[in-house]
Amino acid sequence: MQGGDLSFNLPDPSDEKISDYEFNQQVEAAWQVCDRFDLQTDIWRGRILRTVRDREKRGGDGRGTGFLNWLKDREITKSHAYNLIELADSADQLLDAGMLTPQEVNQFSKRAFVETAKAAPEVQQLVSDSARKGDHITRREVRQVANEWAAMTSELIPETLREKAANNTIPSRYIAPLVKEMEKLPPAHQSTLKTEVELNPDLDTLKQVTAEARYLSKYLASANQVQLLETDDFDLELALEEALRVGCLNSAADMVAQAAQIEQTAAKLYTAWKRLNQLSERVFVDSGESTPNLRALLAALGPVINETVQVRLGEANSVTAQTIRWRLILDED
Repeated sequence: MQGGDLSFNLPDPSDEKISDYEFNQQVEAAWQVCDRFDLQTDIWRGRILRTVRDREKRGGDGRGTGFLNWLKDREITKSHAYNLIELADSADQLLDAGMLTPQEVNQFSKRAFVETAKAAPEVQQLVSDSARKGDHITRREVRQVANEWAAMTSELIPETLREKAANNTIPSRYIAPLVKEMEKLPPAHQSTLKTEVELNPDLDTLKQVTAEARYLSKYLASANQVQLLETDDFDLELALEEALRVGCLNSAADMVAQAAQIEQTAAKLYTAWKRLNQLSERVFVDSGESTPNLRALLAALGPVINETVQVRLGEANSVTAQTIRWRLILDED
């Protein structure tokens, strides 16, 4: 890799002879160069980090501590390091596959390149073709290509809707979210929603079905996390159909999601309360008359240590302040 100078002739912000259009054009051109420079730099940083990591794997302790220490010395977080490594892997993958040349990488903004690396191979090919023609590739353009590809190829979209996307009667950016949400659903629900769109292939129906698909996936995902629903007393799918029929799917989905959150919060609360009791008992045993302030601390924490937990909501002297209490009882059966 050869070094290079990064220098610009930026417009004078006080020069009234330069029109706003020309000023913005010059600034944008300089910004794009910085963006491409950042991309190349980060790709090489990722390759360097990958090399250090792999070296430590071969000769280190097997736990990666050498690599982590290397990062720590340079004030690089582990997550940032692996993001750079992922970027380098994506770049090498596109280069090795012949989709891009090193020179064509310069046609991408940093975010556009990352978006391309995450896209389907067919989308990568279409975007690479544009870069090869000399087009500057932005993240927005990559997403547009991905949306168009999803709209034209997904089997979840009826033919009538594909035709409208092809002639731009319905923009493809409205179809891609539907595909994304429907992919999360079981085949039976996919078929129902597909039929609904097929019967009414208009923008309003498309938005409505996309929202329904989002609520459906939320409902099903939350239901799998709620222990109270692990029963044969009712049919979860029939409850879902009934919510759809009466038009309260959104509320039903939120209700199930809140139930899952309460169960998880209750489990975390009990674990924390149990730990707090163990610690308070240890401090009580170790303290005594010689540690009055330590005993006072224990007394102050009493409302959350006792079996009946008491917590104040709001400021102490506020007229809206409330005190809530709940009792933690362990079922020994």
